[in-house]
Amino acid sequence: MLLPRYFFLFLSLSCWQVAPDTGKECYKFTDLNIHNSIVGTGLKVQLLLYTRDNLDCAKELNQEKPINSSYLYVSRKTVFIVHGYRPTGSPPIWLQDIVQSLLFLQDMNVILVDWNRGATTVIYHNAAKNTKKVAEILKMYIDKMLNEGASLDNIYMIGVSLGAHISGFVGHMYNGQLGRITGLDPAGPLFKGKSPDERLDPSDAQFVDVIHSDTDALGYREALGHIDFYPNGGNDQPGCPQTILSGSQYFKCDHQRSVFLYVSSLKETCNITTYPCDSYRDYRNGNCASCEDFLPLTCPVMGYYADEWKGHLVLKNPPVTKAFFDTGTKEPFCIAHYFLDIITWNKSTRRGYITIKLMTKDGNTTESKINHETATFEQYSQVSLLARFDQDFEKVSRISLKFSTGSVIGPKYKLRVLRMRLRSLADPERLQLCRYDLVLLENIETIFKPIPCQNIQM
Repeated sequence: MLLPRYFFLFLSLSCWQVAPDTGKECYKFTDLNIHNSIVGTGLKVQLLLYTRDNLDCAKELNQEKPINSSYLYVSRKTVFIVHGYRPTGSPPIWLQDIVQSLLFLQDMNVILVDWNRGATTVIYHNAAKNTKKVAEILKMYIDKMLNEGASLDNIYMIGVSLGAHISGFVGHMYNGQLGRITGLDPAGPLFKGKSPDERLDPSDAQFVDVIHSDTDALGYREALGHIDFYPNGGNDQPGCPQTILSGSQYFKCDHQRSVFLYVSSLKETCNITTYPCDSYRDYRNGNCASCEDFLPLTCPVMGYYADEWKGHLVLKNPPVTKAFFDTGTKEPFCIAHYFLDIITWNKSTRRGYITIKLMTKDGNTTESKINHETATFEQYSQVSLLARFDQDFEKVSRISLKFSTGSVIGPKYKLRVLRMRLRSLADPERLQLCRYDLVLLENIETIFKPIPCQNIQM
């Protein structure tokens, strides 16, 4: 249902570009190379403005003069996009995607903060030293906007890696009155262990949300916002290379995933629901599938619409909220969360893993191997396992289950199931599917037709 709206906006904006802004210069993001990185680049900041009236033709904003662009309407929401360290000098590959996706959603000012001259260097320490200088330049321009009638409430900063801390420095200079800051995998090296005024912090804006996607390398592990999202636990991201043989992608894929997850949230193909939890392990074990302890009683979504979740504002001194979720390997990254409830009637306790596969009449299948930790099945006790699927089928014609103890040798066991139930987390009102009285032979796939669950207590 969301795709047609996005498509309509695309057509509308395409029509607006029929009469391009001819005769006026378009500015581009600074494109450097490895030579510049080796010799070093002095800091220079270029502010590139995009609006719905100049989608494909950036206008440069002069930092030293009064507001000089007829495209900049200070009454609108203004988004600053701040990139991070650029070791090779090339423009980030996600720039146009994030700019255009934002403008598809809302009529706003999008200002790309190009500090590539200053971020391009083989010496990371030099780029990190420039972050506060960039923040001071941004504050001077925001001051001009405020003098023209802009509101801090309408200022939204999206910072990537080092850019996340730049955004935090700007927010700190305004005593946390900026409307919002989103940190996309804030840089960890040289910032870990720093005091709040030396890095991004929840006090830097009215709402601070952070996506951590590379906490074991280039990113920052600890929480830095009002709500911190940890896709796939915040470490290794699915679809990213696992060995150094993959070249540069091995080093940057996890780090960049935060940006691609955010961009995916702009396109409205699906909303990535997340689950507040103490740890990724607890989330994977299905211990955090309810958001009833928060107001409103809904789980937060990651990305652009994260600010619609205001549970953190209910308390006077809100605790840090960490939210966990899993993703697919590629855009739009969404997966479907289900609970598989199993009640067994084995007299002896069984321990093992379950693999579940869903099938449609058309022959489409999706599988979830629930193998995070060994499940313990005891007689007449319900075990609820969190299953994650790459696809979400409205109508399931067949289900298969396979039980395994993980042992290669030794006796084969049976799991006698009194009832199995499949229920959606995202849509609790959806029809629940059940099957009663079946026996799973170890390592043997058992296929059956599910039926609507009976309204009985078990």
